[in-house]
Amino acid sequence: MRIKVEGGNPLNGTYTPSGSANAAAACLAAALLTEHPVTLSSVPHTTSTESLLELANFLGTEISGGGDLPFEFITAQIAKRHLTPSVTGGMVGGMLFVAPVLARRGYVRLEVDFPLNRVRTHLDALRDLKQDVTISNGAVEIKATHWEHLDILLSQASVTATGMVMMLAATQGRETVIRNAACEPHVQALGQMLERMGAQVEGIGSNCVRIFGTRELVGTHATLPNDHIEGASAAAMIALSGGRGKVAGVRRSDMQMIGRTFHWLGMTLDIDADDSFVPRHESLSMSNREEDVDASIESAPWPGFPSDLVPMATVVASQAVGTALIHEKMFNNRLLFVDKLNSMGAQIVLCDPHRAIVVGKTPLRGIYMDTPDVRAGLSLLAAALVADGTSTIDNAQAIANSFDGVIGKLQALGAKIHVE
Repeated sequence: MRIKVEGGNPLNGTYTPSGSANAAAACLAAALLTEHPVTLSSVPHTTSTESLLELANFLGTEISGGGDLPFEFITAQIAKRHLTPSVTGGMVGGMLFVAPVLARRGYVRLEVDFPLNRVRTHLDALRDLKQDVTISNGAVEIKATHWEHLDILLSQASVTATGMVMMLAATQGRETVIRNAACEPHVQALGQMLERMGAQVEGIGSNCVRIFGTRELVGTHATLPNDHIEGASAAAMIALSGGRGKVAGVRRSDMQMIGRTFHWLGMTLDIDADDSFVPRHESLSMSNREEDVDASIESAPWPGFPSDLVPMATVVASQAVGTALIHEKMFNNRLLFVDKLNSMGAQIVLCDPHRAIVVGKTPLRGIYMDTPDVRAGLSLLAAALVADGTSTIDNAQAIANSFDGVIGKLQALGAKIHVE
């Protein structure tokens, strides 16, 4: 998909993010832990979610509903125990489905087409849970065992590893303590769902979770939280455009650090319990927090500033008066998209794959660009909305991988976006 974006049009009105695709992945996998019906509301229509729905169907789940209705999942039995890249889409998120297959079939064979060090945290966690893990010729074979009491430490606060371990703890263990657990909103949604299914989960929202499992989980209904990454991105676009509006349905607890970080870049959000209000910004000016730069932005595990918003923060910094240091501490190569911002007129020095210095404010001009991934895609779209002239973004379908209907919702606010 290719889109053309006319810059310079203020965005005004109410923007409601869709359900979280990350929460959908975890809760969809959890739906397969039981033979009883499970319903999920606010499931986003995204490429990643569609792939996982296909995976659930492949494993034997009967799926109904969708659209304006909740999805219903009935998994009378897990029909397959062999997961290949063709059915997982090569996604690391496919590791989430290891849990229901192990829990209900006792064995799973997982083939991957990426280096196993990408799932090293997951494999270490499985071994810590006393599961029998063997690796041969690019395939991982896992045999399930039950346990009474285990206290494990994740080597990284990985979202997918935490979700996988939580699901296994809810079904395979009597008592499990998970330390250095991820605690993002979508992990919290999984913990709350497991509680409604019959497990006892303590410490939801913290990095130490204690789970008392049960041999048979029951069916439940869960409503996915609205996507805080999409909501924060929409707020930034509204502010950068010179408009004013409201981002509806994202909890205060999910926006607190995001709002604070945006404030350091000169962007103000009025955050209520479930809504964030974006006033009209005549200009942005970074607050003086450091001796050598006006703002220092660092990604960190939740509840720190999310890595997924680092590209958007970079665009905001380019439109604020001052000098910002952007430090992506968690992942490699997520700042490589800044060459496109520089082509638009930004002044950004990429120090190394993890750090960039942004000097603002600089006017941006419309250019042709492709989008390498969903995170950079949203930030490039934000840059195009404030640029002088028309920008063309190729491969814009990447935005639909994790976010439902972003372009249409921005058009409703006044964005001039033409889909080709």
